[in-house]
Amino acid sequence: MKPPGHQRVKTARRRTAQSTRWLERQLNDPYVRRAKADGYRSRAAYKLIELDERFGFLKGAQRVVDLGLAPGGWSQVVRRQLSKSIVVGIDLLPVDPIDGVHILQLDFMTDAAPALLTDALGGPADLVLSDMAANTVGHPQTDALRTMALAEAAADFAYDVLRPGGAFVAKVFAGGADTAFVAELKRRFTTVKHAKPPASRKGSVEWFVVAQGFKGDAPR
Repeated sequence: MKPPGHQRVKTARRRTAQSTRWLERQLNDPYVRRAKADGYRSRAAYKLIELDERFGFLKGAQRVVDLGLAPGGWSQVVRRQLSKSIVVGIDLLPVDPIDGVHILQLDFMTDAAPALLTDALGGPADLVLSDMAANTVGHPQTDALRTMALAEAAADFAYDVLRPGGAFVAKVFAGGADTAFVAELKRRFTTVKHAKPPASRKGSVEWFVVAQGFKGDAPR
């Protein structure tokens, strides 16, 4: 039985059943409605808010990098909570301007991206955020591996730009990151945790890894 107030969407002539289900889910998602009311560009903003409520990585951050910026919800959260922070974001997709955010429209995986981000940041980062995910191909193992590769690239970047004591937050799939990746994070950070915030849909396979207390150049 559908809950009271549930909105149904009729299948339009040019709309597939899949897109109709997606639209119906959007219309009935409380986080989507809340995002519109609060002025956030996406429901993903609440994932970051909920993760920060649990781990407190935003406190005191002065320089923040947002990898996989589009549509901009995470950077909006950072700027609202840290109005004087320097925020640099990157995405392959175009992103409408956000006050106080330096936006690069570029593939993070290109050779030029890390240097451009570092130059725009103007100093060591306090926090590196990555909500990057590969386009899905419908094969769970392949999708997880491709997103894991993005998380690993984001972590490598974080190792280069974070100040000692900084934090790294990244999306991973399939219940968490792989063993080698977590082992490397634990070698470089004081604490490493996995979390699935309430704003992540129940059916989603996304999780987030939160690494805090960057140790700087960890010995081999």
